[in-house]
Amino acid sequence: MKWFWKRLITLLSVYYAHMVEYRAELFFWMLSGSFPIILMGVWMEASQGGQFGLNAIDFARYFIAVFMVRQFTIVWVVWEFEKEVVQGKLSFRLLQPMDPAWHHVAQHISERFARFPFVVVLLALFFLLYPQSFWVPDGKQILLGAIATVIAFSLRFLLQYTSAMLSFWTERASAIEQFFFLFYLFFAGYIAPLDVFPPLVKAIAQWTPFPYLLYFPAAIFVGFPVDISRGFMVMLGWGIILFSLNRWLWRRGLKQYSGMGA
Repeated sequence: MKWFWKRLITLLSVYYAHMVEYRAELFFWMLSGSFPIILMGVWMEASQGGQFGLNAIDFARYFIAVFMVRQFTIVWVVWEFEKEVVQGKLSFRLLQPMDPAWHHVAQHISERFARFPFVVVLLALFFLLYPQSFWVPDGKQILLGAIATVIAFSLRFLLQYTSAMLSFWTERASAIEQFFFLFYLFFAGYIAPLDVFPPLVKAIAQWTPFPYLLYFPAAIFVGFPVDISRGFMVMLGWGIILFSLNRWLWRRGLKQYSGMGA
C-alpha cells in the first residue's frame, strides 16, 4: 500500500506540473464549458411567463451549481486512450508495474487542482454581477454535494473509460462517446433541470447513470428535493456494473491489442 501511494503522489505531482504549464489553455477550456451560464439566462427569462415550479433565482442557482459540478467532473480519457491504442503508445505503459488507468486518473485529478483557482474567480465574478443568486449551502448540503460530485466524477470516468476499451476493436471509440453525450446533454440536467421534464421521462432517466453525473450533485447543493439514499445507491450500482464491464473488456482487449511495440 505504501508503494502504491508513493507512486500515485509522484504521478499527481508530475501531471500537476504539466497542467500548470498550460494555464492559458486551461482557462479557455474552462470557458468553453460555460454553456450552462448561457442556458441559465434562457431559463430565467422563460420562468417569467412559464409554470415550471422553479423561479428565476432557482434556475440561476441551479445552473451555477451545474457549472461548478461540471468543472470537477469533466473527463477526456476516451480520446487519450484511443490515441494510445491507435499509435501503439499503450505498449510502453504496459511495461510499467502499474495499471495504465492510474496515469489517466492522476492526470484528471491534477487538472482539477490546476483548474480550481479559475473556477473560484469566475464564480466570484458572477455573484458580483448578479448578487441576488448568491447562496451558501448548509454544512450537510456541502458534505453530501461534495461526496456526490466525487462519485459523479468516478462514474463519468468509468463510463468513458469503458467506452475507451472499444479502441481495441475500432479506431473511433470516441464516436461512441459522442453518441452517449447526446443522452448526457438531456438526462444529466445539462440542458435543463429534470424537474421541468415530464414525470414519466424523469422517472425513467433516474434509473440511468446520466442524472447522477450533474443533476444529482447540483440539486443537493441548491437544495432541490431529491431522494439522496436512492441516488447514492443507483450511483453505487452503476459503478459496480461499469467497473466489472471495464475489467472484462480490458482483459479481452489486451488479447486483441497488436499496437506498435506490442
